[in-house]
Formats: sequence, C-alpha cells, structure tokens
Amino acid sequence: MSAPAISMVTGAACAAFSAGMYYAAGVPSSQIFGPSLVRSQHPQAVALTFDDGPSESTPAVLDALAEAGAAATFFQIGSNAKRLPELARRVAREGHEIASHTETHPRFYLCSPARIAREIEQGQRSLESVHGVAPHLFRPPYGARWFGMYPAVDRLGLRVVMWSVSSRDWERPAPSRRTSPPDSPSSWIQEQVIDHTRPGDVVLMHDGDTTTSGDRRQETARAVRAILAAFSARGLRAVTVSQLFGLTL
Repeated sequence: MSAPAISMVTGAACAAFSAGMYYAAGVPSSQIFGPSLVRSQHPQAVALTFDDGPSESTPAVLDALAEAGAAATFFQIGSNAKRLPELARRVAREGHEIASHTETHPRFYLCSPARIAREIEQGQRSLESVHGVAPHLFRPPYGARWFGMYPAVDRLGLRVVMWSVSSRDWERPAPSRRTSPPDSPSSWIQEQVIDHTRPGDVVLMHDGDTTTSGDRRQETARAVRAILAAFSARGLRAVTVSQLFGLTL
C-alpha cells in the first residue's frame, strides 16, 4: 500500500475512533461506558434537574419551584455546598432531592482515573458533611463519562443520571422560529424546554456556574416559572429523578 493510501486509512481510522469516543463519553443517551438514567416511561411526569449549585441564584430557582409546588433534583458541587451550606440545606428542606456533581467540576476527559475517583469521593464527603447523608445519584461535569468514572461510582453505590432534554441555559440566545430578532435569555431557555419536553424526560438546567460565585442564573430562574406553567397546562408534574424512575434508595 502506498504512503498516501496508508495515510488515508490511518486518518479514517482516527476519525472513526474520535467519533466513537465522542458518542461514548459525551452523548447523554450513550450506555457505552456504563449505565445511565436518561429518561423514563412515566406517563405524566418529568424531572427538572439543576447542576452546579448552590449559588447566589439558587434562592430564585427555589422560589419559582415553591410557587408551583414542584419538586426537582439538584446536582450540587461539593465545594459550592461547603461555601454556602445553609443554602445547600435549604434545597433539601424544601423537599428537593440532593445529588452529587463532584467536588470542583473538572473536565473528566482531562483527568486520570485516580483524579476522577478523588473528585467523586471528595464530593460525596463534602455533601455528606453539609447534609448529614451522602447522595445516591451522580452526574458527571459537562456530562462527560470517562475511564475510571464507573468503577468509582460503583464502589460508592451511585447511580449515574444524564438527561434527555437540555435547556441550553449556558448559551447565548439565538433567533427562534417564532421571532426574527434574538430572544431574551429567559425566553430562549423556555423555548428549549417547553418545545422539546415530553412525559418521562429528564431536563438539564443550572442554578450555578461551575464553581464561580455570584448571581449568574437569574434568566434560568425566570424561565422556570413559565416552564412549570406550561407543564401544568399539559398535565405534566415536575418530580424528582428518584420519583420519575421509581427508585428505592
């Protein structure tokens, strides 16, 4: 085989490998590395999930949920919970489910298996120190499952939770189908969730911004009210992940 032909074959193999790794590690529905909860068959409920808190935006999210009588699951970062312990505990007091999102929110694909295990274990310890009990559910930062993650979560008895609908609440608004100018951030978020959510879906949202302090998720909080009103009009209840999947923990 000629050198150009070998180069083409090598390039195609590398591309195929990269595509396969992207699917395995980054596509929420993938089960390649290990099992993940993505969506259920529940006929009348959905699960709103909030990552990266607690933060200074969490009270507004909690107020919106309380007004609608809705429950949600909060994937808290250990270092954020230690920074704002009373707020972290308020989430649990108001009937929401506490889950783990590591200690410092690293990008797993840049980490060794040992570092991944330490992040998950320290996150569990931090959340247990704040809440008095360790979570049973876990979501990897950026949704990236990687080598070493599943042995760690299996050792700790954690279930991995991904999502089937993304609010895309970290993106800049783009022109929608309904309006020619760009939407406001909150209406953009509403559109992503309301238009795409069906019974049984797990919805990804954020009440914090990794480990950055400050009130950076007010647009998400504003969107939650409209989202819950739309769900109610369609006969959908917002419940915790454990309730959606009927988990006995």
